[in-house]
Amino acid sequence: MSGVSLQTVDGDEEGMRLDRWFRARYPSLGFGRLQKLLRSGQVRVDGRRAKTSQRLEEGQTVRVPPISDQPPAAPAANNRDADALRAMIVHQDDALFVLNKPAGLAVQGGPGLTRHVDGMLPALTGADGQKPRLVHRLDRDTSGILLIARTRSAAQKLAESFKARETRKLYWALVAGVPKPRDGRISTWLRKQEGEGGEFMRSFRQRQGGAVHAVSQYAVVEQAAHKLSWLLMQPVTGRTHQLRVHAMEIGHPIVGDARYFNIENWQLPGGIQNRLHLHARSIVIPHPDGGVLDISAPLPDHMRQSWSLLGLDERSGDELAEELP
Repeated sequence: MSGVSLQTVDGDEEGMRLDRWFRARYPSLGFGRLQKLLRSGQVRVDGRRAKTSQRLEEGQTVRVPPISDQPPAAPAANNRDADALRAMIVHQDDALFVLNKPAGLAVQGGPGLTRHVDGMLPALTGADGQKPRLVHRLDRDTSGILLIARTRSAAQKLAESFKARETRKLYWALVAGVPKPRDGRISTWLRKQEGEGGEFMRSFRQRQGGAVHAVSQYAVVEQAAHKLSWLLMQPVTGRTHQLRVHAMEIGHPIVGDARYFNIENWQLPGGIQNRLHLHARSIVIPHPDGGVLDISAPLPDHMRQSWSLLGLDERSGDELAEELP
């Protein structure tokens, strides 16, 4: 940047600390240098001296002296992350990305995890310096729709929509057997517990200490003889492992679920991979910039293979979804 400039604080920067505002807009400017510029009066807010901890308000003017606004060159790892994330994008606009997350990729870090979506997101930092943000999660082995906010404002609005349950998320699952009735509502209490294979969610019919209420709806789309069923599942609440536990709760666990599949001596049909068959197919949610976002994600390869072997028509699932309230 050459010469002094006057920058206006945007609406999605309301309440941001001045040092974080500079970090977002000018990532190459170090904290020590920013402090020197503030002490010498070269950085001002609405013409007045300021401190790094000052909270900004929309419409305020920040005096920015000549500094470089170009971030350092991204390392090769970041370039690989950016390429991987771009390959997952099924929709993007100024407010958000919609990813079709592959099965096996964690959304956030954990014990033994070195690669996850949250850690890859800095590779998609925008020209304004804003790093994309997670607004919800999927299990590591669940594929499908994952929303990523591109701005602080979009993240806040999307989070509010999830909290207010203004979203409709639909999942496709392949389960053992055929549920009776063919559609219904599952309501239980879930509590995290430690087991031999690590943490898992235990289901209770009545409220127990520390348990949270979980509600899901399901409907059979098609069945393969009496061996397997394709379920359309809709989580009303958003609890950890909710759909996987609820499928087990009604006696029809999801195929390939290493943690919750509990039918002894059950034989996996030939040609179907022993991988979790749960896919976040679609989401309908108010768009942060107005209107409604309604988008779907194609099946992962292992589920598409199963659908083909069983002769299931993907159009049937979308048609049934349109009939739901």
